Amino acid sequence: MKTVRQIADELGVSKQAVFKKMKREPLSTSLRGLTSTVDGRLMVSVDGETLVKSAFLPQAPSTDHQPVDGAVDGLVDAPSTEVDGLISVLQATIDTLQGQLEVKDRQIEQQAQTITRLSDALAAAQQTAAAAQALHAGTMHQQLLSGEAGDDQQGQESEPSQKRSWISRFFGN
Repeated sequence: MKTVRQIADELGVSKQAVFKKMKREPLSTSLRGLTSTVDGRLMVSVDGETLVKSAFLPQAPSTDHQPVDGAVDGLVDAPSTEVDGLISVLQATIDTLQGQLEVKDRQIEQQAQTITRLSDALAAAQQTAAAAQALHAGTMHQQLLSGEAGDDQQGQESEPSQKRSWISRFFGN
């Protein structure tokens, strides 16, 4: 991003001259979205800078034909210098839009790669979680089986003591 002062210095014109060109059509319409205000100063993007500089290019008069003012086949044409200026501004706008499109394409490609990486990471995390659940289930099952066997052993040991009479328990037999 450059300031209007920086662009004017590069072109060798005054800051006011740049502002005047930027306010006139068709340049003012083309610059929409390519300028912003930062700390109270008007900043122009690289694409906007290209448009502004192209507006200051000298319009050399054509030597092979004279500008046509008036009706041609029932149509009214603008002077060719205006048309040439408009064409150059439109071409600069097209170039700017193509550049922006390339940037957006790269961003979309990067986001698609990020989505792929995240999907792979999610699949790995799901597999890890499933393995952890299976391990936990196996451990719980083993503990349950161990606990039942321990209960059975305790139950067998305690039954004979319950079947003994109070006399045998008293005399220690």
